Amino acid sequence: MRKLAVSAPFLKKEHCTQITQTAQRCGFTPDFYIETPLSPAQAADYEVIYAEPSRELIRAATSLRWFCSCFAGVEAITDESLFHNADVLLTNSAGAYGLTIAEHITMVTLMLLRQMPTCMEDMRQRRWNKIPSMRSIYGSSITVLGTGDIGTQFARRAKALGAASICGVRRSQKPCDSAFDRVYTNDQLDEVLPQTEILVMALPSTAETTGILSRERIALLPKNAIVINVGRGTAIDQEALMEALNEERIAGAALDVMVPEPLPADHPLWNTKNLLLTPHVSGQNSLPETVARNVDMFCRDLENYASGKPLAHLVDRRRGY
Repeated sequence: MRKLAVSAPFLKKEHCTQITQTAQRCGFTPDFYIETPLSPAQAADYEVIYAEPSRELIRAATSLRWFCSCFAGVEAITDESLFHNADVLLTNSAGAYGLTIAEHITMVTLMLLRQMPTCMEDMRQRRWNKIPSMRSIYGSSITVLGTGDIGTQFARRAKALGAASICGVRRSQKPCDSAFDRVYTNDQLDEVLPQTEILVMALPSTAETTGILSRERIALLPKNAIVINVGRGTAIDQEALMEALNEERIAGAALDVMVPEPLPADHPLWNTKNLLLTPHVSGQNSLPETVARNVDMFCRDLENYASGKPLAHLVDRRRGY
């Protein structure tokens, strides 16, 4: 039997059973590393590995033919020098996290629009102050930078809540989900920002996306704009964002990703005005639906792999996603 290693700490018994049954149908013997992660010393024996992205594992996996990351982001493991064979396949789990991250985006967007940071601070200080004017997703102009699963899931929810317009911004003008009223390319972003009240960023980390929200582009946003980033911290000029928030040139921001991570206790982001910070938790595997989708995606691709069919979630290592 061919060998498969599964090293994902969020799996429950029922997920292991599902993977075992699929693996056996496909001619694989699965070994599970749940409480104790798969080590580089053990990795060399496996043809297929389903695990968190690890440079050390891939470098040590001399028999590897396919690595499936149980995370969506794989920028840390796209370096060709990590792989013993250029033909090794790399897939990710983008598509499993759209629901949970879209709910996070909706949550922090409403918190900013409805002045929850101010309200919460008043409650901590035991002050019964009037809350400043509140705003709504209803009637808002939204720009979603990144129209993949995460951006699309949020756009659908924002449309259901009555957003006036939702623009998608992506690498090309290929057709998108009907939740997007218009689609622009990345090089048209400057045209869209001045009319953007809510900017949602759900981008992978690539050379093209690094610094895409630059100081100059932050300056294009209107004063009532809020910025939500759930992609990668490298997409934003953080210094410029902090200045814009502290000088009240934009209305607020929510960052689930930043540079560096973890954020040091003395970093100025902690004290930035009108900023919500969360410790990269929008896409964690705590929702049962997220884990179920993650496992289903791997099992379907395992069947594809065993039968010689193309993998549905293949990553282009040159692009980084």
